[in-house]
Amino acid sequence: MPIPFNRPHLTGKEAHYMYDAVYEGKLSGNGKYTQLCQRFFEEYYGFGKCLLTTSCTDALEMAALLVDIQPGDEVIMPSYTFVSTANAFILRGANIRFCDSRSEEPNINAELIEELITPRTKAIVPVHYAGVACDMERIMALAAKYNLWVVEDAAQAIDSYYTFSDGTQKALGSIGHLAAFSFHETKNIISGEGGMLAVNDECFKARAEIIWEKGTNRSSFFRGEVDKYGWVDIGSSFLPSEIIAAFLWAQLEHLEQIQQCRKAIWQAYYDGLQEWAVRHGIGLPIIPPYASNNAHMFYLICQSLEQRTALIEHLKKNRILAVFHYLSLHKSPFYAPRHDGRELPNSDRYSDCLVRLPMYYGLEVEQVVEELIKF
Repeated sequence: MPIPFNRPHLTGKEAHYMYDAVYEGKLSGNGKYTQLCQRFFEEYYGFGKCLLTTSCTDALEMAALLVDIQPGDEVIMPSYTFVSTANAFILRGANIRFCDSRSEEPNINAELIEELITPRTKAIVPVHYAGVACDMERIMALAAKYNLWVVEDAAQAIDSYYTFSDGTQKALGSIGHLAAFSFHETKNIISGEGGMLAVNDECFKARAEIIWEKGTNRSSFFRGEVDKYGWVDIGSSFLPSEIIAAFLWAQLEHLEQIQQCRKAIWQAYYDGLQEWAVRHGIGLPIIPPYASNNAHMFYLICQSLEQRTALIEHLKKNRILAVFHYLSLHKSPFYAPRHDGRELPNSDRYSDCLVRLPMYYGLEVEQVVEELIKF
């Protein structure tokens, strides 16, 4: 039987809750299931105000509006990330200062951020690659020193944590001033398409709700806080329908079960491939001591583009789909002419050498491990 790269997991209650949402008579969003999901994230992970969105891209675009990105402002982020991370700020007129990844793993190298800060810098956008934490203690210290906003791109980071030097542990997405999550079908917890903005700084909470509601104070009106609502700010149609929220709620009810399964698969990959990887000089994922592992992804770091291509072809011939990931944004056709010319060797190495293995609930990982060992 072929092994796909991803297979969306259904808990069994999705259709039931979607049916219930239809017969509740409110489908346009911000109803029963939206509020259940938002409350769950606020209470379970200690996020600030949570607002479901139609995608992580929308959540990032809301964040760019909230930190008031203006033409010419600079935003620091990794080059090894998805285009949405940059697009959200490009749309507001920002210039992106791309930072290289760590040599050990694909996250932004926090030690290189300070040299990129200029008087035009407005925000830092760390991306928690594979759900593994960036060095948030260092990043938040830089933000405080230079009076910058931090927007966590936590698209892959649900149920993952950062441990500070004093032993305090906080969920990723609760540390930065704002954070964006994804519930795309390839993520741990899914709704097909979908996302969420976590608003952790009090100064953004009232305006975030207005931007979320197309620039109106509609939510305040429905809570009885104003006697009419109107257009009070810029905004867009960011909130998802109740159908999406109902699907997501069925997933959240089984969060712990889903995570236990994914972590077992991740560990089976690691244990099964450790000796093989050492023999062939192939890198396995590294979890820094300050980070936890949410088992979003299992990847390999090959020695070269040629080795990666051969490995992917070997798996494909044996009906297993493995895929590469991001291409460095600083070398993209769109942004290369704007890039300042700095070399980002680690980002480029991951672009050429990183390969993602199949990862989904219920995966029979032994077959993948067996075929890799034959390679």
